[in-house]
Amino acid sequence: MEWLGYIASILIGISLGLIGSGGSILTVPVLVYLFHKEPLLATSYSLCIVGVSSIAGVISRLRQKLLDIKVILVFGAPSIVGVFIARKFILHAIPDQFSILSNPISKSNFIMLFFATLMLASALSMILGKKQEEIAEQKPVYGLTLALVGLAEGMVTGIVGAGGGFLIIPALVILGRLPMKKAIASSLFIITIKSLVGFSGDLMHVNVEWKFLFSIIILATLGIITGNYLNKTIDGTKLKKGFGWFVLSMSLFILIQQFFF
Repeated sequence: MEWLGYIASILIGISLGLIGSGGSILTVPVLVYLFHKEPLLATSYSLCIVGVSSIAGVISRLRQKLLDIKVILVFGAPSIVGVFIARKFILHAIPDQFSILSNPISKSNFIMLFFATLMLASALSMILGKKQEEIAEQKPVYGLTLALVGLAEGMVTGIVGAGGGFLIIPALVILGRLPMKKAIASSLFIITIKSLVGFSGDLMHVNVEWKFLFSIIILATLGIITGNYLNKTIDGTKLKKGFGWFVLSMSLFILIQQFFF
């Protein structure tokens, strides 16, 4: 199954480079089901993989002058704080064993169930999301609402180790009123910084398999470079719905696996 995991690592990067979101939501399932990593450790690895591999996408967008510094500060700074809160306090506050509706559940099961729910939201966002043309030509808005959403997004994605592009991009487009290309570019920058901050905090209590981690990072980075290239010739919005259906099927698989196996 590991060879499937290496192929999936490349596809994760391609998704991030091509449509700016979605790929990172598959990193934890790939680590858990194809590489057989424990869920909590997988969230730490995911933060590192997504953070480092996204640098290639940021460099490409930086050259195109697509980054919006104001929105990065207003949304990104609270998002980083949210990741810190999630990794430092919320995750450690979850007991190893507890019950929901009289059903016993472990911390690992809870993380995967929470992750599957997030994947479901990601899939619906990609399948039902608005088209770029509907919201591209508006003056950007920077305010408290955007900052609060950034804080909440950081906490949610910090728990599961996802980049959160599927949450960040709609927030920047709908609340921040950024054009789609600027939202994708700014999202990649925010993802990079907050993911690396979250992983650096985990280093104190995680035994990292660096050789394995670097191999996945290299493959994901190659995927992002490929996605950046394909982005020039392929309309990512057309692929987004198809990818959304794939993420939807994966979320249902995890829910079924956690509840019935």
